[in-house]
Amino acid sequence: MNYKNVLFKNLFGLCLIFLLFSCKTAKLNNKSYTSKNLLIEKVADNVYQHTTYLQTDSFGNVPCNGMVAVNGNEAIVFDTPTKDSESLELINWIRDSLKCKVVAVVPTHFHEDCLGGLKAFHDNGIPSYASVKTIEQAKLNNYPVPQNSFEGFKEFKVGSQSAIAEFNGEGHTRDNVIGYFPGEKVMFGGCLIKELKATKGYLGDANVDAWSETVRKVKSKYPDTKVVIPGHGKYGNTELLDYTIQLFEK
Repeated sequence: MNYKNVLFKNLFGLCLIFLLFSCKTAKLNNKSYTSKNLLIEKVADNVYQHTTYLQTDSFGNVPCNGMVAVNGNEAIVFDTPTKDSESLELINWIRDSLKCKVVAVVPTHFHEDCLGGLKAFHDNGIPSYASVKTIEQAKLNNYPVPQNSFEGFKEFKVGSQSAIAEFNGEGHTRDNVIGYFPGEKVMFGGCLIKELKATKGYLGDANVDAWSETVRKVKSKYPDTKVVIPGHGKYGNTELLDYTIQLFEK
């Protein structure tokens, strides 16, 4: 018996098992936090998708996404969880697990799935920012109102990096903005962007005629985008932009 060959085969087998186990563990660890009401999933080195749920009459219990972008010991949040209790859970997770201070929260339009948990941020001394149109619509619909307004474009400092909120045109609503974190090339499309195979969804406040052209502008402005987080459903890459354009094509 060639003991060297046997030893080599055994070592090779152990290494293969370890590699497979490591890959499987990495996939499992992609979910950074899970509780009854909140899911936080890592989508890039310093970017996380947070998901909570909103009970609706037309679409049932809908998963609603937001984004957390981190640099150094600071973080920015795009869209709140749907309730204040879940927002507080997210704030605590960012503080305790990421060791970060939330420097801003940005609702990307006026619907409840974007700012339903805004009060918890205000109660914790976290400033909120939204477009002028979002603030107007939040007031008209008796939703929580963001504290600070911007026109069209706003750049935020997060640690030594920047994050962007920008209005590119109407679509899901007349005030929808997108978030972008250049350091990781991650876009939070919010409800302007659909997950693959999604339907058109709620159109009560939409401009369906402008939707495709708005997304084309977004795609043209941010050609280096690697990850796209939609308002609902699974994150992906720029295929989500293409799918949304096609979905609302005239």
